[in-house]
Amino acid sequence: MSIVCKSASEIDKMRRSGHIVRQVLEATREAVAPGVSTMDLERVAERKIRDLGAKPAFKGYYDYPCVLCTSVNDEIVHGIPSARRMLKAGDIVSIDCGVVLDGYYGDSAITVPVGDTITPELQKLLEVTRESLFRGIEAARVGNTIGDVGAAVQQLVEANGFSVVREFVGHGIGTRLHEDPQIPNYGTPGHGPKLRDGMVLAIEPMVNVGGPGTRVLDDKWTAVTEDGSYSAHFEHCIAVTRNGPVILTE
Repeated sequence: MSIVCKSASEIDKMRRSGHIVRQVLEATREAVAPGVSTMDLERVAERKIRDLGAKPAFKGYYDYPCVLCTSVNDEIVHGIPSARRMLKAGDIVSIDCGVVLDGYYGDSAITVPVGDTITPELQKLLEVTRESLFRGIEAARVGNTIGDVGAAVQQLVEANGFSVVREFVGHGIGTRLHEDPQIPNYGTPGHGPKLRDGMVLAIEPMVNVGGPGTRVLDDKWTAVTEDGSYSAHFEHCIAVTRNGPVILTE
């Protein structure tokens, strides 16, 4: 495992790419509504990335066809935007976006309700998943371990009766979209690689209403829950610093 620690100037470049990702996600979030297709969201994001002077990180990555991953309801991650996939009131849609600017990557995800009301269970799912992300970020301190980050996520999720996905994990990020180390959303405190000043991590809890099991659809990309339960996904890129974790995708 070769973990690359970034300099202050590199982290500053990653903050710029992270800021673009945030603007893209906000523009895409505003477009979410009943009757909108996931391909409509893709077009909004593609235009925004171009207008902001960045390049999409996902499109062409292992031949992935789009700039966004749009995962609806029981889809966990890597849902491919489609003109045929229409959003309905009461759905939830996870929007995952990455960009590269001046050679440095940013990556972030949000899960958004469609329409004015979702069930109380889904509202709780979104709140717990988002809060588990911030618990993981809070644990990402110099001297702690990757296991501390995963345990912080897992403890909150399971205390609320949900489950964490194990097949898909967070990752280091920098001049490549995926770098060492892998960051599971479960773990044992004190175990795994130690966190050092300058590490940049993409922490991304994926949380299911039902069991943690997953399967990948015939398109070879879209991962869904094995039991058909709904799933949520939130992600931030953070820098580990002597002064505590700094979110780069806000």
